[in-house]
Amino acid sequence: MSFSTIPEAFLKTCSRYGDTKAAFRFNDKEGKIQSISYAELQKRVEYFAIGLMDFGLRPKDRIGIISENRIEWIIADLAIATIGAISVPIFPTLTPKQIEFTYNDCSASAIILSNNFQLKKVLEVQDNIASLRQIIVMNDEFSPQEIQIKTMKSIIEAGQKSCEKQNCSKILQSTISKISTDDLLTLIYTSGTTGNPKGVMLTHRNILANYEGIRENYDLHDKDISVSYLPLSHSYERTTGYYTLFFIGLTIGLAESIDGLVNFIQEIKPTVMTTVPRFLETIKKKVNSNMAKESSIKQGIFKQAMEVGKKLIYKRQEGKSPLLLEMQYKLYDKLVYHKIRERLGGQLRLLVSGGAALSDDVYEFFTTVGITTVQGYGLTESAPVVSANRQDKIEIGTIGKPLFNVQVRFAEDGEILVKGDNVMKGYWGDEEATRMAIDEDGWLYTGDVGILTKLGNIKITDRKKNIFVSSGGKNIAPQPIENLLSQSKFIDHVILIGEKREYCTALITPNYEQLESLAKEFDIKYDSPSELTGNPKIVNHLKKEIDYYQKDLAKYEKVRKFAMLSEPFTIENGELSPKLSIKRHVVEKKYAEIISQLYNENN
Repeated sequence: MSFSTIPEAFLKTCSRYGDTKAAFRFNDKEGKIQSISYAELQKRVEYFAIGLMDFGLRPKDRIGIISENRIEWIIADLAIATIGAISVPIFPTLTPKQIEFTYNDCSASAIILSNNFQLKKVLEVQDNIASLRQIIVMNDEFSPQEIQIKTMKSIIEAGQKSCEKQNCSKILQSTISKISTDDLLTLIYTSGTTGNPKGVMLTHRNILANYEGIRENYDLHDKDISVSYLPLSHSYERTTGYYTLFFIGLTIGLAESIDGLVNFIQEIKPTVMTTVPRFLETIKKKVNSNMAKESSIKQGIFKQAMEVGKKLIYKRQEGKSPLLLEMQYKLYDKLVYHKIRERLGGQLRLLVSGGAALSDDVYEFFTTVGITTVQGYGLTESAPVVSANRQDKIEIGTIGKPLFNVQVRFAEDGEILVKGDNVMKGYWGDEEATRMAIDEDGWLYTGDVGILTKLGNIKITDRKKNIFVSSGGKNIAPQPIENLLSQSKFIDHVILIGEKREYCTALITPNYEQLESLAKEFDIKYDSPSELTGNPKIVNHLKKEIDYYQKDLAKYEKVRKFAMLSEPFTIENGELSPKLSIKRHVVEKKYAEIISQLYNENN
């Protein structure tokens, strides 16, 4: 089914399913899983939309959303779209100053936020946002005194009362009919590596073009169940894990955060999921860590199972299906694979990974245990998906072919250029930045460097801005090296350093659970993480691990020195983005002194 606007897609989907199934499932305040049907969701969205209009909000108004993932986020987003306004969601981890910049930049009329914590941040900068007229709080445990602050509940109730006096459906249909497919749906502010973030202008056409492309690429149907845990304020989850799946008719489990995600997955029992490599890496390392505690016999069976599975998936990629391997695979499925699938609910058949590069070993692990795992690629400016492996045509290590309605070509320096209805309208209020990103022929410059494989799939080699040149003139792409070293069970995150340097070094955040096990093995006594990461025996052991994984690298690519950090990278400290990718520039600045010491000849 094709749609021209998001509100049209929303209403037609709700009309199709009504009360027959749950649209979303989520935890209530007591931690119990609740459901909301498509019909009930439509009713709440319509009441809230009417309430927003009664509250003085109009088409084209920019309305902010600051909230963790929750059903109210969905209701707010759909209601904003329904009245023809423009949603401006941001990550709830942003500081008051960042909130001030974003909502000043787009001249926000209102902000919808989740709780008292977010309210305090907004109130701190409220007087500095001249356009801000209204504040709406999702939680309803308090009665705000200020006239411009309302609870979401009170606005829904006001909208319901209005609908008892007038034909609200007719009013909303009239409003929706005036929305054009090329009108702005949302502004998504990208966290730039330098300077202030830019507001990416995405239209209804942009999002729906991506919906059409994704729907054609994958075997998804309304009997499927999904779990959404990535931030809805990010374009990846919003388009792929929310809009696309919702319009197809899936039931979506809304996880509020990554904490307790595995337990939530076991309750919801999803069949498909969008995810990022970081979560998959964590699951893989946890399985391997638990297996290391088992008997040598069980460890041997597990190792054989993984080897058989790996051989088979590569044979299948070549279009072959050796009988002996298939028989061995069925045996190990009963002994090993199904137990791992049970940890993820037991029904998961498809994982779509994006947001960062998926290492081959993680792909091999999940595909081996019987969960089809595909890698996709995109960026906020392309709404976001550009390309992805299909379920039946996977080439390991690639991001597949472009969606059917997306064009891709390569610049002379290998940069990937993108063109299609999914490409953004531009950056809000920044014509110069728009001209730099999109040329006169409509090609979007992604900043990513890639090549085309013999099978016609795209392979990302690195971010154009991440590739650095050593003092010896060697071009070094850090991402593949970082992915290689991250295979070690002792390493959580790794950042390669080497720009204009004689050799490569690395900053490493270790897996502390594994280090503690190592400390017990070596009979090392310690009182703090810094004592553990600085212990010569631990450091020497990690050096051997690194040397093992980098044995096939060129000499100029190898890590000669490294520093183990005593604190993990976190979103709160600014080192990780909400999609769990490392903010390289932040880390390099924060640990500049340690990096300098790595290049001190006396060390």
